[in-house]
Formats: sequence, structure tokens, C-alpha cells
Amino acid sequence: METIIAATPTTLNFDVQNIRKNFPILNEQVHGHPLIYFDNAATTQKPRQVIEAISDYYQHSNANVHRAIHTLGEQATEGYEEARRKIARFINAESEKQIIFTRGTTESINLVASAWGEKFVGQGDEIIVTEMEHHSNLIPWQLLAEKVGAKLRYIPFTEDGTLDTSLFETLLNKQTKIVALTHMSNVFGTINPIKKIVRLAHDRGIPVLLDGAQSVPHLPIDVQSLDCDFLAFSGHKMVGPTGIGVLYAKTNRLENMNPYQGGGEMINAVWLDRATWAEIPHKFEAGTPNIAGAIGLGAAIDFLQQIGMKQITLYEQQLTTYALERMTRFKEMTIYGHAPERGSAISFNLGSIHPHDMAQFLDQYGVAIRAGHHCAQPIMRKLNVAAVNRASFYFYNTTEEIDAFIDVLKKARDFFDF
Repeated sequence: METIIAATPTTLNFDVQNIRKNFPILNEQVHGHPLIYFDNAATTQKPRQVIEAISDYYQHSNANVHRAIHTLGEQATEGYEEARRKIARFINAESEKQIIFTRGTTESINLVASAWGEKFVGQGDEIIVTEMEHHSNLIPWQLLAEKVGAKLRYIPFTEDGTLDTSLFETLLNKQTKIVALTHMSNVFGTINPIKKIVRLAHDRGIPVLLDGAQSVPHLPIDVQSLDCDFLAFSGHKMVGPTGIGVLYAKTNRLENMNPYQGGGEMINAVWLDRATWAEIPHKFEAGTPNIAGAIGLGAAIDFLQQIGMKQITLYEQQLTTYALERMTRFKEMTIYGHAPERGSAISFNLGSIHPHDMAQFLDQYGVAIRAGHHCAQPIMRKLNVAAVNRASFYFYNTTEEIDAFIDVLKKARDFFDF
């Protein structure tokens, strides 16, 4: 196992080359060029430690959890529950019982919209979201509103990709039942003023859900400091496996919610005509869970903490600043989003080159970016564009990769000759 050398907050002596040795895929060649992976907002690459943790579970501890008293069952249960404890510590939850395993951010938000929303939101009530939401934090609330007769209200974003929070207070009223918003935009990279929004909502007794899909992998997160009622995030965006995610919720919220799905594990006692529910968190984890995924996510958290989330944040800020400075030298470049507090996702278009053409051209040189509407079609409509490119960085990326990316952008500009 490679040693990870962490940065120090003062000198930021970030040994990225040593860190990269832990990621086998970064040695891949694409069309004869070294892979440059700038699609981290979509999913991140996996270190050897995560891959080995999953393999080790299947080779040595494969059994179902919470149901067996044999050795393998006990080992599997301990690995699964230790991952829950690691997650609780990682986001500074008060208790591991506040951590619900799901398939990802999308299912976590759907769980709240269903199990909480259908109980506490009714005819004529209002749900506040923002115009910059990923579809995963928009469609579940649209479905809920249609089902119960509620209405969605929207915090708009301004030209620089920040929320117009001056209008937020005017949206809050007695009919508002929940505020649901992204912590960090997957299009603009904007880090939203969560503490202010939570405070204003809580002053009126309104709960707040955060979509943390983009923020949890990149920022130190303290749910007690943020004071959010719900936080949803995904393992695969933080060097963990796909198909595993987390819903954090305050204990009183979970205890007052209906079950999300029925079946094994989530029950206390069952009769032919009725049932009682297990205590949290198992009340919301029906059926056999993604045990290997949870164990893999636990290994991912170990990896991130060995480097240090503050160091990761600082390094990524340096990468993003460097990339923006180089990208804005193109007179034909349009950058979408100019928030003073931002993450490492940069959405852009270069002249009249269609984003799909740009992404395909970059791929021929081994550079992987995202092109499209980024599951945020309302943003594209407001920007009056069909699609945008997005380069998104993680702590294993380098300034040398950014330089290579810039060189290919120059080639694309010359090739398309606009």
C-alpha cells in the first residue's frame, strides 16, 4: 500500500505525484495519450485501497448483515456498521444512527420527499428550491407537489451564478414546509451561503435539505455547524464505489418519518395484518443492503482523511484558480459562474464550438470532460444555451494536466477555425 503524504495547511506541501500512485486508472492511455481525467463532478476514480477493501470483503467476509450469528455474518455486520460510524465522524454527526445508507444522492432525496414529504406536505403547501438545482433535487419535489397538491417556489440565480438570497426571505411564509437546495452547484461550482439560508428557515421552523453531492467530496463538512436537517451525498463522487450513498438526518426528523420501503430488516415485529418498525437507522434500510459498497465507502473516507479535507480543499482551490487564469486568456472563452466562493467545476464554451464536438476533440488527446446539460436543463434554458462543457478537478489532478488541457483547447480553436 502506497503511503499518502498529506499537505500542511501552512505550506501546502501537497505531494500529488505520490497520491496519484494509489489510482491504477491514472496510468491508462487513451488514443495513445496519457489519460487526463477532468470529469470528477460526474464520478471520481478509485484508489487501490477502496478496490482492495471491496475485494477483501467478497473474498473473506461475504455474508448478509444483522441476520446471522456465524463468524462471516458477524464480520460482515461489523464492517458495514463500522463504515456507518466512519461516515458519522466524517461529517460530525451526533450519532451513527443518523446515517442511512442509500444508493446515492438521488435516492436519499427521494427518500425524504417520500417518507417525510408525503407525511408533512399537503394541499396548498409550498416547497422552496433554487433555479440551479440538479434534476435529482428538483424532480422528486415536482412529483411530491403533484401528488399532494403543493407548489414549488424558486430562489433565482444571478448572472454570475450565485443565488439571489435577497429574494429568499420574501419566499418564506406559513405555507413553506421545506427548503431544498444544492450546497455546491454542479454547473457553476458556486458554494451557496448555507448557514444564512438555514438560519432564516429555522427562524420560521422550516427544515432544510442539502444536496451535498458536490460539496461533501471537496469540503470539510460539519452537519452540526451547518445545522441542516437533511444532507444527501454519494460515495462515487468521493473516491468510493458506485451504488452507495448516504442520507444524514436529524434524529427527530427520522423518528417522525414514515418508512421509505417495506420488507426485511426494517421491521420490529410483523403480523399478518400489521407491523411495527425497527429503530433508526434500520427503519429505512429494507432488504439486503449494498454491504460491499458501504465497506468501500468506509475505505474511501479513510483515504480522504489520511490526506485531510482541509488540504484537499486548499489544493483544489489552487488548481481551479490556475485553470481559470489560463482559460480566460482565450478571448473566445465564456465561463459560466463567477462566484467568489466556488468549487473546482468550471463550465465553459469556447467560441462557437459545440460542446459535444469539443468533448470529442479533447477525448482524441486523452482529455475527459463532460459536455451537455449536466442534468440541469432549467439552468441551460436561463443561460440560453443548449449545452456547456465542464472541466472538474479533484486532488489527484495536476497543473501539468491543466497545461496539456489548454494546449488541446488551442488545437480545437485552430481546427474549428472560428
